Amino acid sequence: MDRDPLAIAVVVFDRAPLFETSVPMSIFGMDRTESGAPRFELLAVAGEKGPITTTGGLGVSAPHGLDALRRASVVVLPSWRDPRERPPETALEAIRSAHAGGAIIVSFCLGAFVLAATGLLDGRRAVTHWFHGPTLAAMYPRITVDSDVLFIDDGDIITGAGTGAALDACLHLVARQWGASASAAIARRMAMPPRRNGSQAQQWEAGLPHPQSVEKFADVMAYAVEHIAEPIDIDALARKAMMSRRSFDRQFRGVAGISPKQWLLHQRVLVAQRLLEGSEEPIDAIARQAGFANGIALRRQFQRHLGVSPLRYRLTARSDDSGAVAGSDRIGATSALTLRT
Repeated sequence: MDRDPLAIAVVVFDRAPLFETSVPMSIFGMDRTESGAPRFELLAVAGEKGPITTTGGLGVSAPHGLDALRRASVVVLPSWRDPRERPPETALEAIRSAHAGGAIIVSFCLGAFVLAATGLLDGRRAVTHWFHGPTLAAMYPRITVDSDVLFIDDGDIITGAGTGAALDACLHLVARQWGASASAAIARRMAMPPRRNGSQAQQWEAGLPHPQSVEKFADVMAYAVEHIAEPIDIDALARKAMMSRRSFDRQFRGVAGISPKQWLLHQRVLVAQRLLEGSEEPIDAIARQAGFANGIALRRQFQRHLGVSPLRYRLTARSDDSGAVAGSDRIGATSALTLRT
């Protein structure tokens, strides 16, 4: 059976938390074509026999069985009820088979324990919610568990930290497979900023930044985006913010959640995505407009952050009927991407 590139299977288990289960349902189950997003086909799949309930005893009816995984291009494992309980072998085998057939497998939070039980994470780096990270590492020593990041894109497998990070992982997947404009369209309809960078820390222990600091960094961010094609020195940005480099790095991370260097690189990648989607210019020219030294540097960062080459990204975006997002919307959105107020 051929896989439908827009068919997204969400595997639901009894007593799995409601929030994580609802995230892919909302991302992929709503028709947002008028906003420029693809029309996905959501397949709600029962991962086991018997009645399925979720948080608060709410009953869930999943109309599809595990055989639906054979035609899905993406299989999402949003959660699981108990790390110490092994998931049903029928579900594990169906997930393995879907992966072998070319499906991308995505997990959030306790869903990582389902994915780990398939053996598909052996020898890979993966993430779950920080609270469950030590348990995952102890139960599955062949997995390199990183509990400090929001999500990890390993190409054919994406693991997310869960809860709010599930949204980030889904939007990242949409951007990677169907274009940044499609991801931005969904984010706008959900009244949320575009996805956070996957390397951003899960835990947030600092207090809210002072409003004057937020305003100061907003000006610096706007300046950087406006001059994105130019070499931008972090020391110069610190001077523009009237701070020492050390204070700038520390306070910027406090506001944005990532370092100034990481944030700037993320902006360059986003600009390159927009140009690849909306222009016919050569890769080298786009690389320079996004502030990269050359096409080789751009390809390196695309492989690292998106798991695809710029050319493959362009071809995928062009094959999608999602339409484009206006440049002013994209730049404005990316400027607000990492501000926490």
